[in-house]
Amino acid sequence: MEKQIFNRSVSVDGVEIFYREAGNRRRPSLLLMHGFPSSSLMFKNLMTALADRYHLIAPDYPGFGFSGFPAQQDFQYTFQNIASHISRFTDRIGLSHFAIYLHDYGCPIGLRVCLNQPGKISALIVQDGNAYAEGIGPQWDETIDYWNHPTPEKKEKVAGFLSEEGTRMQYTAGVPEALLERISPELWRFDWLRMQRPGNIDMQFALNCDFQDNIGMFPVFQQYFRTHQPPALILWGKHDVFFGAEEARCYPRDLRDTTVHILNGGHKLLETNFDEVLSLVSDFLERKVST
Repeated sequence: MEKQIFNRSVSVDGVEIFYREAGNRRRPSLLLMHGFPSSSLMFKNLMTALADRYHLIAPDYPGFGFSGFPAQQDFQYTFQNIASHISRFTDRIGLSHFAIYLHDYGCPIGLRVCLNQPGKISALIVQDGNAYAEGIGPQWDETIDYWNHPTPEKKEKVAGFLSEEGTRMQYTAGVPEALLERISPELWRFDWLRMQRPGNIDMQFALNCDFQDNIGMFPVFQQYFRTHQPPALILWGKHDVFFGAEEARCYPRDLRDTTVHILNGGHKLLETNFDEVLSLVSDFLERKVST
């Protein structure tokens, strides 16, 4: 049984990209794209469960997890630039054909990777990740108002999520009481520890402001779906307070071979609904990605 995870790093344009790798490279590959404020750590259980059948790669983005954190004057912290580095990362490690798992920030980053290298993508798995306006509900109103009309007072209020409690809430907000005991506290504590590096919270706020560029890219992402038609599995937590579950049902508008599952969880389904996610992902990969 090939269950060992290897912890590696590689330099991409002068930035050290940390990544976890498991499974045999001769098997189909799955690139795992983490969300905010997470890292490749969120995928460890999934990697262990799938490593005997697939080759799995989970990178940390620049400024996240164990990857390098260049100063803002030396690195442009935008979704486009991070995606460009991850695209080059896949080239650097020789990842030539792969399915891609997209969560939260990993969705607009990963979809840019798909745009850059459409011929490499065998399938999509989307877990609570945005490509349609329907997921941007009233919970985003204050943030969007700040983007359009910034003031110091609005910034102080909007930036409240960049705190210890805000980090914990990424995992727990909206989650039914009965599921809270499934959430491992070391995950959000590790996220908060890495965010406490000097300058990281300022970087995270700037990157979050760049999320408006992702919204502008939604039509481009949707055109990619219509043109390339990768098979897709869409997973969503019905209690997700950040991205509305109604977005999950938008993907079949543009992707003909799509299965949608709304699960009884929140934003971090790999914590609260791991068995369900593993079963759905395993079945999808078995049917859609040649082994």
